Amino acid sequence: MSHRSTGTLVVGASQAGVHLAATLRELGDMAPIALLGAEAHAPYQRPPLSKEFLAGDGGHDGIAFRTDAWYADHRVDLVCGERVVDVALTESGPEGSGLARTSSGLEIAFDRLALTVGARPRRLAVPGSDLSGVLYLRDLDDAVRLRTALANASRVIVVGGGFIGLEAAAAARARGAEVTVVEAADRLVPRAVAPVVSQFYRQAHERRGATVLLDSIVAGFTGEHGSVTDVELADGRVLRADLVLVGIGVVPRTELADQLGLLCDGGIVVDSRARTSTPSVVAAGDCTVLPHPMTGAGLVRLESVPSAIAQAGVAAATLLGLSPDTRSVPWFWSNQGDLKLQIAGLSAGFDHLVLRGDPDSERFSVLYYRDGELLAVDAMNNPMDYLVVRKALTQGASIPAELAANADVPLKKMLAAAQTLR
Repeated sequence: MSHRSTGTLVVGASQAGVHLAATLRELGDMAPIALLGAEAHAPYQRPPLSKEFLAGDGGHDGIAFRTDAWYADHRVDLVCGERVVDVALTESGPEGSGLARTSSGLEIAFDRLALTVGARPRRLAVPGSDLSGVLYLRDLDDAVRLRTALANASRVIVVGGGFIGLEAAAAARARGAEVTVVEAADRLVPRAVAPVVSQFYRQAHERRGATVLLDSIVAGFTGEHGSVTDVELADGRVLRADLVLVGIGVVPRTELADQLGLLCDGGIVVDSRARTSTPSVVAAGDCTVLPHPMTGAGLVRLESVPSAIAQAGVAAATLLGLSPDTRSVPWFWSNQGDLKLQIAGLSAGFDHLVLRGDPDSERFSVLYYRDGELLAVDAMNNPMDYLVVRKALTQGASIPAELAANADVPLKKMLAAAQTLR
C-alpha cells in the first residue's frame, strides 16, 4: 500500500475537476494538487462523444483537455485509473483535511477536498439488458465500443429521445444505418424543451429517414448467441436490431458524499458557492444540485459543460477563501447532424412562449417568459437570436414578448430599444 499527501484533492478527472485545478493555479494557489480519475485516460471532453467523435474516426488526443506537459508545468499530480472508494475527514486535524483510499489501496492525505465525480448512465432494468450489443454512452470507452459497433450495424434502436439519444441517432444515420428512436414519453426531449421544439425534432428526424416511436416502453431484449437481435415493447411490438443504444439519463455519483454524511437530494446539494452541507468540502459538475444560478431560488441540476466550468471556478475560489461572483447564465447546445440547437437560460416554470420563424424552415427560435420576464431561448440554427438573448439575460434585461413575436425585426434592435427605455 502506498501513501501520498497533497494540499487539495480533487476526486474526479472531469471537466469540472480539471477546471477547478486550473483555477486554483490561476488564483495563485501554490499548494500541491492531486487530480484523481477512475478512467485510464487523461481527462477529455465528453460532448463530442455523441457528436463528432461518434461520427468520425478520431481518438483521445483530439478531445483531450490538456497535454501531459500542462499538468507537469502547473504541478497538478494527475492520477488516472484510480477510483476513490473510501474517504473520511479527520476529526482532530485542520478543518477539511482527511484521508482517501483508492480501489488499488493507494492512500492520499489531503488538506482540502473537492468532489467532481460526475454521473453514471441510468440503466434499463429489463430482461436481456446484459446482451452484447446493448450499449450505453457516457465515457470514451463507451464511445469507442459504440463507434466500432456502428460500423457493422444496419438496424439501430435508440432507447430514449433526449439529446444524447438524438445525437447518437443522427450519427448512426450518417453511417448508413436504419434508425428507430423509442421514447417512453409522449414527445421528444420532454424535460428540456417546449412541445413545439419536440414536434420539430420528431419531424426533422423523420424527414431524414429515422422512425420515431412515442409513448413506447421497452419491455425487454432478446438475442441469439449472446447478442441482441430484437427489442420487445410493452404493447407487444418487436423491433429487429443489430445494435441498441440506451440513453435514458444519468444518475449523479453520490457514494463518497454519502460516506461523508453530506446532504444529497438527486445529487450532492451545494450552495451558490459550491459548498456542501459540510462547508469545508466543495463539489461541482454533474454530481451536484445547486441553487438556480440566476435567481438563487430552489435547486436545479445542470448537465452541461458551461455550467460545470462556472461552478468549478466558484468552487476553487471558495477553497481559497475568496468570494466569487456566483451569478451566471446557463447555456447548452446539441448538434444532431445539421441541426444545431443553442439554449441560453432555464425555461422551467415558463407561462408564455414566443415562436420566431417557421420550424419547417429549420431555422427558428423559441423565447420563454414568466410574468412577462424573459427566461430563456431555444435557437435552432439561429445563432444570432441565441447570442442576443444570452446577452439580455447576462445583463438582467428583457425583450417584451409582444415585440419578440415579430420575426422580421432582429432581436438585437429590440434589446437595444428595451435598454434605452430602462
